[in-house]
Amino acid sequence: MSDQTPSVEGQEKQPVQETVDKTAVKPAKQEKPDQRHGRHGRFDRGRRGGRGDRGDRPEKEFADKTISIKRVAKVVKGGKRFSFSALVAVGDGKGKVGVGLGKAREIPDAVRKAIDHARKNMLIVPLIGTTVPHEVSTRFGASKIILKPASPGTGVIAGGAVRVILELAGVKDILTKSLKSSNPHNLAKATMCALMSLKTIEKVAEIREKKM
Repeated sequence: MSDQTPSVEGQEKQPVQETVDKTAVKPAKQEKPDQRHGRHGRFDRGRRGGRGDRGDRPEKEFADKTISIKRVAKVVKGGKRFSFSALVAVGDGKGKVGVGLGKAREIPDAVRKAIDHARKNMLIVPLIGTTVPHEVSTRFGASKIILKPASPGTGVIAGGAVRVILELAGVKDILTKSLKSSNPHNLAKATMCALMSLKTIEKVAEIREKKM
């Protein structure tokens, strides 16, 4: 047994290869902050200079609400061509409101056209506090609308297109009644005609050339 195993003493010690330089962990390089995204680095989203800084954006001057969207079909030689019509109301909640109609092949384009049209045709609504100055009744087409002033705390008693327009105009308390046709286009235009016919006491005195 002892003859087969070579003696350890007789063996020559082999030189150990130095592998320290190859296996040593090099210190990680410190990445410099990306100057394009602010001094705090590329993940600086909520501080100054980052893409997450959205707090400085100005608020919208006018709010818009869609009253109705309908699909329209036009019969042509090759079949039917479909498009969309959008009725949108725009207002600032402080007495300015407008209604616009837009038509396009896609819904977003139709809404955008309606908003542009409404901003070009805005009117100033005379308000006394949170309600209208007097009762008014108007007709447009087959629709008829009645607006009555209400005491504070009543709210907007209306529905459909009438409610959307009054809320965007800044009316908080009012009583309304729609008669005959409930077509949203006719109701919207009848409401705009009613708001256009409102007059304050000062305006009536000026028309009659009387002093207050």
